[in-house]
Amino acid sequence: MQVAPQDYQNVPIDIQTSKLMDWLQDRRHCGRRWQAQVQQVRERIQAALQDMPEHPEIRELLQGSFLHYFHCLRIVEILKGTEASTKNLFGRYSSQRMKDWQEIVSLYEKENAYLAELCSLLSRSVSYEAPALRRQLARGLQAQQELARREDECQVRASELRERYLGSCRQYGIAIDWGDFPEEPPRGGDIDWGITVEPSPQGDDGIDWGDGEKGTVTAEPSPQGDDGIDWGDGEKGTITAEPSPQGDDGIDWGDGGGQEGTITVLEAGTEAPEDVARGSDALTLLENAETRNQFLDELMELELFLAQRLLEMEDEADVVAMSQLQLAPAVLQGQSSERLRAQLATVRELLAQLCSPSVQHLCMILASPRYVERVSALLRQKLLQAELLVAKRDALAQQRRRALAEQAALEPKLQQLQDSTKELQKLIEADISKRYGGRPVNLMGINV
Repeated sequence: MQVAPQDYQNVPIDIQTSKLMDWLQDRRHCGRRWQAQVQQVRERIQAALQDMPEHPEIRELLQGSFLHYFHCLRIVEILKGTEASTKNLFGRYSSQRMKDWQEIVSLYEKENAYLAELCSLLSRSVSYEAPALRRQLARGLQAQQELARREDECQVRASELRERYLGSCRQYGIAIDWGDFPEEPPRGGDIDWGITVEPSPQGDDGIDWGDGEKGTVTAEPSPQGDDGIDWGDGEKGTITAEPSPQGDDGIDWGDGGGQEGTITVLEAGTEAPEDVARGSDALTLLENAETRNQFLDELMELELFLAQRLLEMEDEADVVAMSQLQLAPAVLQGQSSERLRAQLATVRELLAQLCSPSVQHLCMILASPRYVERVSALLRQKLLQAELLVAKRDALAQQRRRALAEQAALEPKLQQLQDSTKELQKLIEADISKRYGGRPVNLMGINV
């Protein structure tokens, strides 16, 4: 397409920024020895900066990261005002400051070294400095997101461990003291098994064992004032702990000799008498593993019996069961299904309490004193792991704050670099445009 001579002035010159230096050198706008010339100029600038007048605009220019040719031109213009008193009749300045900066400008303009330097600065900003800052900012943002995610994970994990710690303490029946490790359980001679039986619907807690009389285990004086136990012979007694008729705290051992036994505390190392219980014989029914297991077995057998009997009563079509029931004692035949259901509920509740985790832990503590140490170590380990996770969360939070501070410091640098790049682009485009009669010049591929 032919362009008329009068329109040629408006045809733009498009130059790829990555090839700008080659474009200038091919058209003899810059020499190939420009780097040596620029190095000489930089040395002169460093020497001239040692003696500068106090001026706000010069101070602002010197605060910049890099002085280029156009900055030097502006300094010369400022010195024309500050050094006006040194101007002679021939229009020359006797001030050494003015001579130094005029020489710097002259060296810059030799073979257009300043234009080559501006192109080098622009290419470095576009190709290296701006992408490096953007990558650094991106890594900082990614690091902040990752650190925040790990913070949340540590917090959740620490909360889980604390909940597990509290759950274990509740399971072991340990009172929680957050100022230190959980409080130690009270030390006493007996173990509180924590077993209670709710009253049955009939208003009592007893179980009819089928002998016509209802036996209970109590801890209060019997009406007769004795300490007898109902062994199934029709008489109801209770286990008591009341004083003997002699007015002391002796125990009637029932040996017929009227002898009373007393509890005597022996010093350590003293050999116990023959009639003093030792070892497993000194344990209560539930503390002794053998008697406890036997008691549980009998409770389970009772549970199965009551469940089977209740099922037989509800199934009226079971002829075999009805015929077998006719041979049972009268007291068993007279039991109602509601009564059996209440007794079954009482037995099951008692079994649930005896087989509960807290009772099992008490049994293990009784069997092995070192079990307490192992449980304590396990609980402390959970709490220590939670504390370590909290400390790790705090460290991650500190790293995230440092990354945030680094981002806050990098963003102004990137903005300043973008502004200076745009300024360099305009200066170069305007300088090249002058060399081609004012034709518009566009530097392509600048993305900062």
